[in-house]
Amino acid sequence: MVDSSPVQVAPGELEFVRAFVNTLDIETGVDLLGDAGSWRSWAVDHGVGGAIDGDIGAAGLEVARRIREGLREGLAANHDRSPLPSPAIDALNAAAERARMTVRFDASGAALHGTGSGIDAAYARIVAAIAGSMSDGSWSRLKVCVNDDCRWAFYDASRSRTGQWCSMSICGNRAKQSRWRAAREQPGTQSEARGVTS
Repeated sequence: MVDSSPVQVAPGELEFVRAFVNTLDIETGVDLLGDAGSWRSWAVDHGVGGAIDGDIGAAGLEVARRIREGLREGLAANHDRSPLPSPAIDALNAAAERARMTVRFDASGAALHGTGSGIDAAYARIVAAIAGSMSDGSWSRLKVCVNDDCRWAFYDASRSRTGQWCSMSICGNRAKQSRWRAAREQPGTQSEARGVTS
């Protein structure tokens, strides 16, 4: 299954991080880390050939889900440009440890590389992408939708970096409709006040 949301893709390898967080569709309950077959299908669709080697097992999937949800907390913190929360720090440290990350140098500088195999190869991509995006300033644009029924990861391409919803046409519209309904149901609203005085 390929991420087919109306959301703008993130630049470079940060898109892989966004796609990994979106392996859980909270609204529908579809979890691509729910079983080994779903994981393998996602990995193939996202070009993670090495990540499908070996048997991931139930324990490995549980670790992957914890890492994913820790990352989701980090993306939520990006709305107000807060430091990484503890769940995100723990997730990244766990991913880096499992991927056996090392620093490699070449003529153009330094880069992180992982030596793990299986799903740990995916963690290596995630850790390297996040470290790079923190350096270039794009990390703070990767967020999750503020709609608690959604929490879909999206890349905030707005000039002001104040995007809140994965899609204005979907979750943004739902939020506006909800506020409108709440305002109409409030006693003493403007329309009631006009009715009383006329």
